Amino acid sequence: MSASMRAALAAAITAALLSGCATQFSTRQETAAALDKVLAGEHRSEANKARDAYRHPRETLLFFGLRPEMHVVEIWPDPEGWYTEIIAPLLREKGRYYAAIIDAEPGNAYEERRVTRFREKLASRPDLYDRVVVTQLPADGGDIVPPGTVDMVLTFRNIHNWMASGTAEQAFAAMFRALKPGGTLGVVEHRGDPSKPQDPQAKSGYVNEQYAIDLIEAQGFRLVAKSEINANPRDTKDYAQGVWTLPPVFRAGDREKYAAIGESDRFTLKFVKPQN
Repeated sequence: MSASMRAALAAAITAALLSGCATQFSTRQETAAALDKVLAGEHRSEANKARDAYRHPRETLLFFGLRPEMHVVEIWPDPEGWYTEIIAPLLREKGRYYAAIIDAEPGNAYEERRVTRFREKLASRPDLYDRVVVTQLPADGGDIVPPGTVDMVLTFRNIHNWMASGTAEQAFAAMFRALKPGGTLGVVEHRGDPSKPQDPQAKSGYVNEQYAIDLIEAQGFRLVAKSEINANPRDTKDYAQGVWTLPPVFRAGDREKYAAIGESDRFTLKFVKPQN
């Protein structure tokens, strides 16, 4: 993490501590209304809005218990920041949104491009993203934010990437440290076929649900709820090109065929960090 990033993060944490800890959270109904406003916002492209039908952001975030007053880390929102467009404006006035971007390896053009694209997105709308705190999921196993300082950590469709690099345990250990006792971890991932053994590197992009639960609970979390919000029974999960066969990637071509299936079948899991 760069010196400037550390300084910005320290300033954000100090401001959070000075604001006090007796926060009055909005109700679910109030949060739903606020989410509706953000989701309908002109800052979201029609293409991004079209994906709401598959990603169900309103229902997913309410299931996790997100509230506008929370301090929330999203892991790897880069490069497109699809959920950034929703969560950052929701938290801008009363809470805080931490974007834990990839810890780009110097000289790795792909990683550097994705970070640049995300920063450009933030810079394009200071009216929405000026209070976003950019941090990192450190490649060296370090802390995302000072330990025990956030209410919620969210990660969307990232587990397979960490399995591929052999860093899944390390990633979830860092998320555990970041959360306050009693804090929430929300996870969405492409759901694998439970009748087939899990590939430890998740080359297809699919992760068996129980495998993920065991992986995450091994880092100290406790599963408290599951949801079928993001389920898709049309997904057969047996494609030569893996999950990237389906929209939005369409790696195998035949867009009409795979568009009819839709985006992948996904599990949606809510964990908590125990109080002690």
